[in-house]
Amino acid sequence: MSSTSTASIEPADEAPVATGARAPTSSSQRFWTVLLLIAIAGLGLRVAYVLGAKRGEPMMGDAIYYNGQAVALAEGRGFTCPFPGTPSCPKKVPVADHPPLTALAMAPASWLFPKDDTAQRLSMTLIGTAGIVVIGMLGRSLAGERAGLIAAAIAAVYPNLWVNDGLIMSETLAALTVALALLLAYRVARRPSWTSVVALGAVCGLAILTRAELGLLIPAVAIPVVFVARGLATRRRVELAAVIVLSAVVVIAPWVVPNMFRFKKPVYLSTNDGITLAGANCPSVYSGKGLGLWTLDCQTAPKGDQSQVDAYLRHRGLSYIRHHVGRLPIVIAAREGLVWGVFRPATMVAYNKGEGREPWVSWLGYAAYWILVPLAAVGVLTLRRRRVMVWPLLAQFGIVVVTAAVFYGLWRFRIPVEVVLVVLAAVAIDAFARRGARRGGAHAAAPA
Repeated sequence: MSSTSTASIEPADEAPVATGARAPTSSSQRFWTVLLLIAIAGLGLRVAYVLGAKRGEPMMGDAIYYNGQAVALAEGRGFTCPFPGTPSCPKKVPVADHPPLTALAMAPASWLFPKDDTAQRLSMTLIGTAGIVVIGMLGRSLAGERAGLIAAAIAAVYPNLWVNDGLIMSETLAALTVALALLLAYRVARRPSWTSVVALGAVCGLAILTRAELGLLIPAVAIPVVFVARGLATRRRVELAAVIVLSAVVVIAPWVVPNMFRFKKPVYLSTNDGITLAGANCPSVYSGKGLGLWTLDCQTAPKGDQSQVDAYLRHRGLSYIRHHVGRLPIVIAAREGLVWGVFRPATMVAYNKGEGREPWVSWLGYAAYWILVPLAAVGVLTLRRRRVMVWPLLAQFGIVVVTAAVFYGLWRFRIPVEVVLVVLAAVAIDAFARRGARRGGAHAAAPA
């Protein structure tokens, strides 16, 4: 890392302001105006999807929990069983099925519009719109204002982003927190300060409270970026890295610490890991049509609170792995093939339907994904040629690889990479536009 030059962490080169051109302030105002218009258009698309395709639709998959938990919070019941009185929830008991941020984000809508599922969905579209703005800012940070606006425009219409905004699940907040973390990481690399470092750690903490695997942002991006920041002594780098970790801990502590006392066994971020491991490691997903996926077939457990059930299922899943190690490479390969869209896409479309994603949206997102992939590859080469560091972006691919290998393969687990694909594709399109402008200028300057 010591060989990283100052230029390697600079933003992409931008053309200097010519004499008589708009002043930088005017250019900045234009950027924010256009970005706002793009965000409004993106919000309109998301609202139209909710009102046109999701109004009155029952909750599916994880949305059942998030929906019920937001209502429980709005009613003042806290993180207790969102469906008391049902066979699976005989009394008001503490729960931690998932990290809390998604349910917390929807609680205000549930309080203002009691038990109105459409209000919850619309509140998620607002968060998705904020994601458009942050993705635009990230694109500008990497390659200039035009690239930022292109990134925002792609984010506004990319099906693999807006479909999540019409559901009540964690991917919308995951996209926002990942984009924010990357934006702050580049700011720390260029101009490290206590404020930017604390903000980066806090955003990483929020990402963890959205999806537990996003805790990998800290070792994969947040801490390393301190060690490539310019002009810092080794001791200061260590101090800033410690501040990042401490800031994240402060953010997640109000959730983690009470969980240590609410349950009979220790619970950290959620009681979901045991259920996930058991469902992803059993006969029906180690072979056959369910290869590489997750199933409810292996979820039987003795009675107890969530922490006890989670511990039992975790042991069961890990035990199955130990007894079928020889099969594991094939299973992991299937998981990776599924998450990256190169293995059984039709199976993935059918699975997505059970989580509330219409087949036409899944296929539309699949086609758009494969359009962005080659553009993103060009974007990587463009940034490397400009000596802009790309590893914080590429680290998101590593996070998804690890998530799929450890758990199972789903397209929605790819959400950190979806953010990166949008930004890198925008960099490529901007580079093509610059090249076309230069060629046009050269032709105009040539003698007749």
